[in-house]
Amino acid sequence: MSASTLSHAPARDPAAARALGRRRSYMDRIITAFCLAATAIGLFFLASILATLLWRGLGALDWTVLSTDFRPTTYGDDTLPKGGLLHAIIGSLIQVSLATLVGTPIGLLVGTYLAEYARGSALGNAVRFVSDILLSAPSILIGLFIYQLVVLPMGGFSGIAGVFALAIIVIPVVVRTTEDMLQLIPNTLREAVIGLGAPKWKMIVLVCYKAALSGIVTGVLLAIARIAGETAPLLLTSFGNNVVSTDLGRAMASLPMSIYQQANSGFPDLIAIAWAGALLVTLGVLVINVIARVVLRKRT
Repeated sequence: MSASTLSHAPARDPAAARALGRRRSYMDRIITAFCLAATAIGLFFLASILATLLWRGLGALDWTVLSTDFRPTTYGDDTLPKGGLLHAIIGSLIQVSLATLVGTPIGLLVGTYLAEYARGSALGNAVRFVSDILLSAPSILIGLFIYQLVVLPMGGFSGIAGVFALAIIVIPVVVRTTEDMLQLIPNTLREAVIGLGAPKWKMIVLVCYKAALSGIVTGVLLAIARIAGETAPLLLTSFGNNVVSTDLGRAMASLPMSIYQQANSGFPDLIAIAWAGALLVTLGVLVINVIARVVLRKRT
């Protein structure tokens, strides 16, 4: 713009500028107030849930709950031994651990393929679309699918069917986080490694995975947190029992199933044990997250 044009530009009205500044400041305060109110509402409900869980769960959590399996209700007869959740704890540890071991490598490899090999390809778009559908699909549909695929051919409920159902839930979560984390790595880093003569697979394994490790682990933790509380797919696959069992070929107990069954029993002592189970699930996920964060921080 020339000097003559600038000299003929109309001068800005100071009053109008101050009015515009006041309107912007006013709208900024309104939006900030709405954001703070929404945050306060969310924190209130979250704190209420956690407070209720601690209040009801800690009161029923003791060594008996952790060291014994299911017993008939002691309501009205204190001479009967109190039951616990040992069978459900062992069943959940087995199923969640195996599902994570099965689903994580598959999700990691699929996410790597989408981020490093299939950008813009028709096959990559199709795989991504299917993964997104699985990510948002109701877990009861996955349980029904495994029921038809595994439970009916095997002739009954089994722990291995529960593992397969939970593994399917793990896969899309790990796929999405792995792809997103790998896409955040600058292409200049990839070009530098390739320029040094390293093959692409070594660049992915030694450079990209290391750079995206924190995000990938976070995705795995999110998947564990999700499957740790799933009840619907286990209702159609492993179903549950009332004794300690490590046989994957038979029905296997789990904490979500035990919580669901005992919370609906109508007996106060069993409902209290269900609250203790809900607290155990929450604490288990919390401990896993804290340990992973500490380990990753030390590595960084």
